[in-house]
Amino acid sequence: MTKNIEIKPEVVFKRDKIEFKPIEINAYNKSIDEEKKLFSKDDFKTIYFDMCILRKFETILDKLKKEGSYKGISYDHRGPAHLSIGQESAAVGQAFTLDVTDHIYGSHRNHGEVLAKGLSAIRKLDDEKLIDIMENYMDGSILEVVGKNHNGSYKELAMKFLVYGTYAENFARKTGLNKGMGGSMHVFFPPFGIYPNNAVVGASGSIGPGAALYKRINRTEGIVIINIGDGAFSCGPVWEGICISTMDQYRTLWDKELGGGLPLIFNCMNNHYAMGGQTCGETMGFKILARLGAGVNPDQMHAERINGFDPLAVIDAIKRKKEILRQGLGPVLLDTVTYRFVGHSPSDASSYRTKEEIEMWEKVDAIKTYKNKMISNNILTEGELEEIESETEDLVFEMFKLAVDIKISPRIDDKEYIGKVMFSNIKVERFSERTPEVNHPLSENPRVIQIRSKVRKGFDENGNPVPKMKAFNFRDAVFEAMMHRFYIDPTMIAFGEENRDWGGAFGVYRGMTEALPYHRLFNTPISEAGIVGAAVGYAIEGGRAVCELMYCDFLGRAGDEIFNQLSKWQSMSAGILKMPVVLRISVGTKYGAQHSQDWSSLVNHIPGLKVVYPVTPYDAKGLMNKALSECDPVIFFESQKIYDYPELFNEAGVPEGYYEVDFGEPAIRKKGKDITIISLGPFLYTALEAAEILENTYKVSAEVIDLRSIVPMNYDLILESLNKTGKVLLGSEAVERGSYMHNVASNITKLAFDLLDAPPVVIGSRNWITPAPELEDIFFPQKEWVLDAIHENIIPLDNYIPGTNQSAAETKRRYKYGI
Repeated sequence: MTKNIEIKPEVVFKRDKIEFKPIEINAYNKSIDEEKKLFSKDDFKTIYFDMCILRKFETILDKLKKEGSYKGISYDHRGPAHLSIGQESAAVGQAFTLDVTDHIYGSHRNHGEVLAKGLSAIRKLDDEKLIDIMENYMDGSILEVVGKNHNGSYKELAMKFLVYGTYAENFARKTGLNKGMGGSMHVFFPPFGIYPNNAVVGASGSIGPGAALYKRINRTEGIVIINIGDGAFSCGPVWEGICISTMDQYRTLWDKELGGGLPLIFNCMNNHYAMGGQTCGETMGFKILARLGAGVNPDQMHAERINGFDPLAVIDAIKRKKEILRQGLGPVLLDTVTYRFVGHSPSDASSYRTKEEIEMWEKVDAIKTYKNKMISNNILTEGELEEIESETEDLVFEMFKLAVDIKISPRIDDKEYIGKVMFSNIKVERFSERTPEVNHPLSENPRVIQIRSKVRKGFDENGNPVPKMKAFNFRDAVFEAMMHRFYIDPTMIAFGEENRDWGGAFGVYRGMTEALPYHRLFNTPISEAGIVGAAVGYAIEGGRAVCELMYCDFLGRAGDEIFNQLSKWQSMSAGILKMPVVLRISVGTKYGAQHSQDWSSLVNHIPGLKVVYPVTPYDAKGLMNKALSECDPVIFFESQKIYDYPELFNEAGVPEGYYEVDFGEPAIRKKGKDITIISLGPFLYTALEAAEILENTYKVSAEVIDLRSIVPMNYDLILESLNKTGKVLLGSEAVERGSYMHNVASNITKLAFDLLDAPPVVIGSRNWITPAPELEDIFFPQKEWVLDAIHENIIPLDNYIPGTNQSAAETKRRYKYGI
């Protein structure tokens, strides 16, 4: 536990200095005779073969984008093409020594890395395994195309499978590696250890650490390599990923049997340009990127700069760095120097660099240099090399022709297909059959024992409120659901800021520290992007993760990871990948403008996320159980106002055993016949107070509905209520402008127009900053606002005098001034 790592003033204040070790730059200097001993003639051929495959593959794409055709084959390629022509040796050298269990994650400029890793994997897999992969992947649809008239070996067939599948993915065909759902910038193929490539610069920098965490925690073979460009090292998620990757606790607090530091390489494909910005001398100050490692940890991330134009130098570096990772001393930073001869994309005229600079690099073209080296040192003859060139030209061109032929390689014809792969809706009890690692039986956990003595509902048998300290509450409910799954699924982990020892910022995790070893519940740096990105990577590899954002206001710090990563990989993979991640987000109160905002409406706008907002202990446990049994990403909002609330609605209280609450099913909290009040979040309790006044004072019977979920949403119960009442007010504690409740109101108008006696009315918090707690009554919706809005817009209440202005005219005024 961290309390055993004492911080001593005499150590902190001791006079000393930090010393840095030299960082190697282009240290590879093996002679040709040494290289001949390390590599066979077939190895030298393989390296040249693979570089030629990569060059030809992208040359065709380049011609296609610029001229519209290649060798008489015309095609209007409307998608992107971020090419790495010139960088082939760096990709081939890296992949040469990697095993199938070594996983690569990359960037938008990924074709070369995908092909190189795939070709390497094909050579390492036996024929039986290759056949199994090709026959079963996407129901054999790719094999059906490339297998016709094939007369060669299974490995040759697999090479066709790889090249064709990558082309078809680029061209949005259903025979692509991801059925055309990913496209050029996101292509991947897990059976060969090729994991998601990312169109968002640097995004793999936060995801890769999660993949390495999965390997370490679940003791699976292999390493993880993150391939990103030099420009990505100015991105926040990359640095947050580095912080997550270099946490001391892997070596100081985790079980030594797990292996120590993460098996991870941050590999910079350093082509010197971030689009047009030149990282060395212009947009960044490191001069040599490998220098960055020196500031991260005492190992300096074992940083090194290597010559990416020499595939043998890259092979040497990867072998050495893999050994460092095997010893548990990761992660590693590699600065692989390379150069792209082409622009950022075909529309890029390279106006930011001189023609002479490009020509200088073309003179030392890695493929030409390697060819000359083979010939001059009598390793391969010119004839043998030309034969390889011809063979690769024929293979790639043939696969290109198949991929552009719309009859052979059609696009998805089901217009609703994308919708069908947005969510998996699959239940998985556990992602591994091994026994979960825990510190003691669940029944012996101190908090479990303490909860046993609690009353599991808010009222006793006489209808009197149960004292707060004796009542089973919201935080107990979340705790029970999570502990249930921890003791079933050995892959499940939870992490975030202050998760361990502290018990989570709001006490939900108290008792878990005693129950779980460090690698299943751990603290992270204050790195929201890194936290969510790591959860994404962990899930992609096959594990279940629960991560936490301490405040909803911090959601923006993890914006890309939530909006572009967590939400999209299931659909961009055509359903191949699953995303069993629960992101707990606490919605604050009394902490002012930057800690008390309800941003639930933001995630509603992002396709691919399931979103729930329970406000009762029964729902909290049931919805968390549901979220932890499925494979879809769930945003789980929790209001800080109600962590101590008991169960007030389910007459039997909160069951001790396992149960689920279905997503998207609203619940009636109070029956009524005159008006429907629809609530989201803790506004439920305000609505109930207002409903009581309406009934007792004004004889208006209000039916109160708690949405419980945001995505998905079943409107049947709402429509049944409106068929009865014909009137509706909707409210939440999110600011009124852009509130999710407007979305619901709009759908109600569309679905129940003929049932309505008046337009739906939406209330929410004021469109201001959240003020100090002493002023919250003028910001958050109050029961009086509900009465005012009903009186002025829906039902005039007898002898009622509004205390606030909730009229249509006031709404118009507020919008005019943006408030």
